[in-house]
Amino acid sequence: MTRFNYLLIAILAVACSAPEPGSVEEKKQQLSELKSQVDDLKGQISDLEDEIAELDTTFTTGARAILVSTLEMKTSEFEHKIEVRGAVESRRNILVSAEIPGKITSIKVKEGQRVRQGQVLLTLDADIIRNNIAELKTALELAEAVFERQANLWKKNIGTEIQYLEAKNRKESLERSLATANSQLDQSIIRAPFSGSIDALPAKEGEIAQPGMPLVRVVNPEDMYIMADVSERFVGRFKQGDEVEVMFPSQNEQLLSKISSISQVINTDNRTFKVEIGLPSVNFAIRPNQVTVNKLRDYSNAEAMVIPTRLIQRDDKGYFVYKVANGDEGTIAQKVHITPGVSYNNKTEIVEGLALGEQIVDKGYRELADGVSIEISTRGASNEVAAN
Repeated sequence: MTRFNYLLIAILAVACSAPEPGSVEEKKQQLSELKSQVDDLKGQISDLEDEIAELDTTFTTGARAILVSTLEMKTSEFEHKIEVRGAVESRRNILVSAEIPGKITSIKVKEGQRVRQGQVLLTLDADIIRNNIAELKTALELAEAVFERQANLWKKNIGTEIQYLEAKNRKESLERSLATANSQLDQSIIRAPFSGSIDALPAKEGEIAQPGMPLVRVVNPEDMYIMADVSERFVGRFKQGDEVEVMFPSQNEQLLSKISSISQVINTDNRTFKVEIGLPSVNFAIRPNQVTVNKLRDYSNAEAMVIPTRLIQRDDKGYFVYKVANGDEGTIAQKVHITPGVSYNNKTEIVEGLALGEQIVDKGYRELADGVSIEISTRGASNEVAAN
């Protein structure tokens, strides 16, 4: 038999022993070859890692545990506050107006001037009233004389009772008319209703003042307060005496105050209710109508479990954090779905999902996946959730 025949027989034998394409035998053969390649690659990778580690002591491999810090779940006081805009108001900030019509004859004050209660601010023309008073006084003198004589006669049973009553009525009527005229004369002099300062003086000499027409604004800065409008969805969240943080943006000043009263009526125009906040004495200037920003506490929990809001992540199942757990090969990160509650000041209350004493991952949490091996750092790590 020739060499060619031997070669042909060998080729036929190999062809007969090869598995059919797509058969189970072929797939098993491919799997065996791939596993062999993987084993070879793993060996090469391990050798390279060992060689690099000898040359570079800072080198680490991806298979090592991820270094993290942790927080221990503990209870602490937690509160939530809302911000509402308010304005400074004064109970002694009024526009003084005339009670009777008359021409303004003199203005006794200037803007910015300090005045005391009862001080004359301006006067109206009252010549007609004075003339009327003079006539009434003359008529009253006659009426009093007539009444006195008629009374003496009546005591002596001279004259009729009707004459006596008419004289008496005439005298009393003139007395009342004179009193009214004197009151009108007093109303022609506009006086300060309380001590304060002249904030505005729209009146001008020679103008005709009418009842209700604003003539001068008097302000007393010692009786001021803050009024804020709060949405009706917060009804029942506040009570008298609650602490309030008040910020004055224009002066960049802040102070603590308290709620002094809460309105029981909802404004139908903007669906809000009014909250009055006391304004204590301060060492900086405050003016009526000045804008304030007020922080009111609408929720508090003395034993809340809170964590930094930044640690809360979200997937298709909801919110989750990573906590420390024990795995088959050591410490691992375990994904835990939670129910967050109220958030405030970069902290969030946890309603469900975590228990007291559990350790949750803080620094390094973004590099984790469920079940990943972790190593807890002993340097710069927090050991508890800070109280709010």
